[in-house]
Amino acid sequence: MTENQSLRGIDFREGYIAVIDKPLEWTSTDVVRKIKYALVNRLGYKKIKIGHAGTLDPLATGVLLICIGKATKMVNALQSEEKEYVAELELGATTPSHDMEHPIDKRFPTEHITRELIDEALLSLTGERLQAPPIYSAKKVEGVRAYEFARAGEEVELKKALINIYEIEVLDFTMPYLKLRVRCSKGTYIRSLAYEIGQALNSGAYLRSLRRTRSGGFTAENGYKLENFLEKLSECETK
Repeated sequence: MTENQSLRGIDFREGYIAVIDKPLEWTSTDVVRKIKYALVNRLGYKKIKIGHAGTLDPLATGVLLICIGKATKMVNALQSEEKEYVAELELGATTPSHDMEHPIDKRFPTEHITRELIDEALLSLTGERLQAPPIYSAKKVEGVRAYEFARAGEEVELKKALINIYEIEVLDFTMPYLKLRVRCSKGTYIRSLAYEIGQALNSGAYLRSLRRTRSGGFTAENGYKLENFLEKLSECETK
């Protein structure tokens, strides 16, 4: 499906997967609510189910799969598929959230970092292993989101999850910035990977930008900008 294709004639209750290019600073839930509002209040779909398959942080952009109607039964299967990202890191610094949600809190030497050292570090982080989620994450601890503990200044131990990083490719390296393409499994935190890269380099690193370019067989190139999808919905007949 591309942005030029019409949505007319589709019965969304029967199941539809919208490939949305999530805008910067929107939560995944924001996108779901916006589309559901259009389906219910503009097109007259009542009590229609809608959800997303794989959360993207507000500071990330790219492929967000929105499952509508009977397609919501596919959420778990879609979430489990391989993901691909393009990430830009800044070396020699860290932030509490491992991304730009918080300001830099520490700086580290970078004079020793070479391309060869980067290749070694990335190789050491590739494959199946355990990874700790960021303390500023939506992971729940005793029913409470981890970021709520972090914002209150409370320490909390997050359980490590088994992940698989299939491939990390260097797209560009101009100190202190490192641009990567990452293929990985469900549950991988690219923010945590950025932090791990900094540690492997005996320095620091945090995530400056992140874009999900693929989720399973769905790519950003074949998706809709949110505003264009909403415009296509407005052209559909009411139910």
